[in-house]
Amino acid sequence: MQDDFTCGFIGLGLIGGSIARAFRLHHPACRMMAYDINQETLELAVSEGIIDLPLTSISEAFADCNYIFLCAPVSENDNSLLQLKKYIAPRCLLTDAGSVKADIHRHIEEAGLSGQFIGGHPMAGSERTGYINSKALLLENTYYILTPCEGVPGKTIADFRELIASLGAIPLLLDCHQHDYITAAISHLPHVIASSLVNLIKHADSEDGLMKLIAAGGFKDITRIASSSPVMWQQICLTNGSNISRLLDDYIESLSQIRESIDQARGGELYQFFEDARDYRDSFIDASSGPIKKSFSIRIDIADEPGALAAVATILALHQISIKNIGIVHNREQTDGVLSVEFYQEESIKKASEILQSKGYAIH
Repeated sequence: MQDDFTCGFIGLGLIGGSIARAFRLHHPACRMMAYDINQETLELAVSEGIIDLPLTSISEAFADCNYIFLCAPVSENDNSLLQLKKYIAPRCLLTDAGSVKADIHRHIEEAGLSGQFIGGHPMAGSERTGYINSKALLLENTYYILTPCEGVPGKTIADFRELIASLGAIPLLLDCHQHDYITAAISHLPHVIASSLVNLIKHADSEDGLMKLIAAGGFKDITRIASSSPVMWQQICLTNGSNISRLLDDYIESLSQIRESIDQARGGELYQFFEDARDYRDSFIDASSGPIKKSFSIRIDIADEPGALAAVATILALHQISIKNIGIVHNREQTDGVLSVEFYQEESIKKASEILQSKGYAIH
């Protein structure tokens, strides 16, 4: 695939920045321009060699683009489209990176741009936000859902699918309405639940904050995504509300059923409830990639003393093993510390485990 194309970005946050970084990594000769309301973001992207042309507005410069990515908050898309329509070239393919697709498809149709729009949703993200946290590897081995409008030529769809695959992602074609129901179930509803759990503990906690103080790994794991952008999730709930509400009804019904089993001490039903959840959740591990991403991580027993964490990181670095994330698990059920290390690739788990075990570390 040739690199002689031009990409434009409207919004250069976590996702827009990660897509731009992936283009720079895999297509180094491509030309990229970006508009973002944060001038410091643009300056940083230029200084890092990611963006060639920073823009202070949506202007005629976008007329040179072969691809334009709408990566600003969902609420900004309508206004951005009205401005872009004056400049977008007929050969240009317009796409977005939002978590809700039916809403943007409606705006595209109203703008008369259906013939050159393919909705996009990289199923990747982080509780951290902004360009400063963007990474080219964020897209690697993740599903990148594409929702083309009916008027887009088949060859255009095939070419764009190939382009997305070249970034290391896994393109998957879906209808926009099908996409919104699926993501409401496996992404949007879990964020609502995680946030509601955190708020529940906030209001149930004592004045001295004991619940917050001793919250262990399990609670932190299932509520991690509650640290995501409130603005983004507000917009998602406003634009995909019907699907989220429909699934919330089902979830509330399931909670009522399990509450009844607990109240009536029905041991068999309780066992079946947890067994079914465990078996289905464990089946995710066999998927090469998916909306619920695999975590390539290990836990290591370490001495509760200064330098213990640094020693493990140094050993892995000396053996050229890249670490995605590292930190202490704040669970004092063990006598010593427990270190959690997450890797980018599954192969790193075996290699790291063998090396650390040879050094006397206990691996879980």
